[in-house]
Amino acid sequence: MTADPYQYLEGFHNHHTSEALPDSLPKGQNTPQKCPYNLYTEQLSGTAFTVPRTHNQRSWLYRIRPSVVHEPFSPLEAGNDTLLANFANAHITPNQLRWDPFDLPQDSEEVDFVTGLRTVAGAGDAATRNGLAIHIYHANQNMNKRAFYNADGDFLIVPQHGRLDITTEFGKIMVHPNEICVIQRGIRYSVDLPDGPVRGYILEVFGAHYELPDLGPIGANGLANPRDFVTPQAYYEDANNEEWQMVTKFLGKLFVAKQNHSPFDVVAWHGNYAPYKYDLAKFCVINSVSYDHIDPSIFTVLTCKSDTAGVAVADFVIFPPRWAVQENTFRPPYFHRNCMSEFMGLILGDYEGKTGGFQPGGASLHNIMTPHGPDAAVFQKASTVELKPVRVADGTQAFMFETSLTLSVTEWGLVKCNKVQPDYWKSWKALDSQFSATQI
Repeated sequence: MTADPYQYLEGFHNHHTSEALPDSLPKGQNTPQKCPYNLYTEQLSGTAFTVPRTHNQRSWLYRIRPSVVHEPFSPLEAGNDTLLANFANAHITPNQLRWDPFDLPQDSEEVDFVTGLRTVAGAGDAATRNGLAIHIYHANQNMNKRAFYNADGDFLIVPQHGRLDITTEFGKIMVHPNEICVIQRGIRYSVDLPDGPVRGYILEVFGAHYELPDLGPIGANGLANPRDFVTPQAYYEDANNEEWQMVTKFLGKLFVAKQNHSPFDVVAWHGNYAPYKYDLAKFCVINSVSYDHIDPSIFTVLTCKSDTAGVAVADFVIFPPRWAVQENTFRPPYFHRNCMSEFMGLILGDYEGKTGGFQPGGASLHNIMTPHGPDAAVFQKASTVELKPVRVADGTQAFMFETSLTLSVTEWGLVKCNKVQPDYWKSWKALDSQFSATQI
């Protein structure tokens, strides 16, 4: 992995403080009559003021100009036919779906991170702050003098091909494949592409924010440890008389406004509402050391909880390299019908539950109660192989966006992307009866 050029603050949802200039944070209060360096005070609220303190999220920004300094918004022509935030009229299907790798942009195209967003599936409605959306992004151009914020929800970004060099109001983040980045509702950022064309996945939640899953009897440690999440340090640009575009996603539509200065002019900030990233290689795997295949919830990195205990609006789950040591056990994922919907992607390698057709940059969807499981070749091999301690998934990183909601598929996801594999159902066609009335 290429070295990360930036420095970070450690800890998940900590109340951080960060200054790009010495003593630029006010002392002892948030809104002094006159700020150090003649900065403006601005609060960014990620939750309602009256949310219990345990879940309250907000940050105070001390900036050269307040973010309100811009011209009126108008619709952005590019990209408004490929995004969705209300799924009432999207396609519904109980069929198993699998996609070939989504395309990288053609050399003849000029596509940045924003205009390269494509909604694949989702549920609910951003207007009621209930539900989620799953997007693919691809791009081959930097966001030159263009910034973006999402008014609809939080983006959990999963790079698959190429790094993302992200400048945010809170500082700079470099995100590699096999890392993830969360940028919450309202935070402004711009994406550069240090490696050329990029591709990846996004899980957007419309209501609550992502948090670490409860560990229960696992104890105080394990899975994604809080100290391994990192947040950028303050960075600012004092750029005058430069024409910038500010793009927002508002109820699934893109709007653009002009302003004559950089939006990345925050000299200091403090709070617990800030973007962060996490290296998936640091995940502490929990697994069975005796028998049986444990449920994939043990691989949950982040969750967005619903109002029902133990039921998630969205879980982000990974299937990382690990040891398999179970005795007398069918070790790959079992055949399954689930009350949750499962959207899977592959960052690199070859997923253990499928062979061949599930490729890096592609995806699959098994909706609520749609049967799924290992293909015939995987089943046959796992049913006869000598069971000894083995490494699983080395050189591989698959992930799952799991939700309690039924996912509808967009026109782009089902038809226009031209990546749906029509013969996916045949993965299980060779699973013949092996039943014998004679006890083995």
